[in-house]
Amino acid sequence: MIRLAIIGAGSMAGEHAKHFSRIEGVEVVTVCDMELAKARDFAGRFGIAGAYDDLEAMLAREDIQAVSNVTPDGVHKRTSLAAITAGKHILCEKPLATNADDAHEMAQAAQAAKVINMVNFSYRDAPAIQHARALITAGSIGQVRHVDASYRQSWLVSNEWGRWDQESQWLWRLSEAHGSKGVLGDVGVHIVDFASFPIGDITRVNCELTCFEKAPDNRVGDYLLDANDTALMRVTFANGAKGTIQATRWATGHHNSLTLSVHGDKGAIRVDLDASKDDVQVCLDDDVHPARWSTVKAPPTPSIYQRFVESIRSGQNDQPDFARGAAIQTVLDACVISSQEDRSLEIAV
Repeated sequence: MIRLAIIGAGSMAGEHAKHFSRIEGVEVVTVCDMELAKARDFAGRFGIAGAYDDLEAMLAREDIQAVSNVTPDGVHKRTSLAAITAGKHILCEKPLATNADDAHEMAQAAQAAKVINMVNFSYRDAPAIQHARALITAGSIGQVRHVDASYRQSWLVSNEWGRWDQESQWLWRLSEAHGSKGVLGDVGVHIVDFASFPIGDITRVNCELTCFEKAPDNRVGDYLLDANDTALMRVTFANGAKGTIQATRWATGHHNSLTLSVHGDKGAIRVDLDASKDDVQVCLDDDVHPARWSTVKAPPTPSIYQRFVESIRSGQNDQPDFARGAAIQTVLDACVISSQEDRSLEIAV
C-alpha cells in the first residue's frame, strides 16, 4: 500500500484526490492546508482520514511515502523542498517554480535525495500526443521542418467559466502582484511542453508578450491587471526545426483548446484535443502528394497519477520529472527577457 498526502486543498487538489483514489493499492491518508478548516472540509468531502495546517508535522509521519503538491505557484519551491527533505516522493503541479533558478534547485534536490519526482504536465495524459511522439521518433514523417502549436482560451471574452472581472479565482491570474506570470506562466508552460515533447528541446526563442486593456486603468479593486494575456513565440528546436507557439486568453470561440501540427520532409501529423484526445491525423506515404489526411487511433496511455505510482513501485523515475519542469521554466524565463528586450535568446540544453 502506498500512502500519500496532498498539500493544498483547492479545486485542483480535488482532481488529484479523485485520480489517486481510483488507483488500486494507493490510499490518500491526509491533506494539509494553511487553513485547517479548509483542510478538514476537503478531507470530509474526499473521505480522507487526516487534516493538517502544519506541513512539517504532516511530513514527519513515517507512514506517508509520497506527496502530491497542489499549492499556489509561488510556494511550490518551499513546500516541495520540505517534502524532498523529508524523503517523500513527490508529484508537483505545474509550473515547477516561478523562475528557472528555483526550478533547477528543486530538480537537483530531488535527484540528490533519490526520491521519485514528477511534474503534472497533464496534457501528456492524452493518448494522441503520446502516439504523435512515437510516430515522429520512429521517423514516420522524416526530418521535422516546421511546427505550429497553440493553446487558446476565451475566458476574457466568455462568461462560460464565470465572470473574470468579479471573481478572485480569475482576477489573480491577471495580476503580477498576486503571483501571476500571466498566460505564459499559466498555460504557456503547457503548450511549450506539448510542442517540444514530441520534437525535442527548444534552443532559441523570440517572444512577444502583451497585456491588453481590460478595465479602466487596467484595475479591478485591489487587482492591477498587468500580467500578460497573449504570448507569441517564434522558436528553433535542437534538430533545426522552426516553429510558432502561441497562448492567449482572447481566443473567442475556444474554451480550452490545444492543437499541434508537425510537418516533416516525408509527412505530417496533427493533434487537436478539442476534436479528440485519442486521434492523430496523419498525412503519410502515398497521401503526401494529394495532401490527403487520415485518422489514426492512438493506443491508451496511463495517466500521470498512474505513472507516478508505478515509478514509486519500480524505482524508475518516469517523465516528466523535475529536470523537465526546470527545462520548460528556462524557456519561459527566456520568453520574458526576449519580450522585454525585443530580441532572440539562445537557450542552453
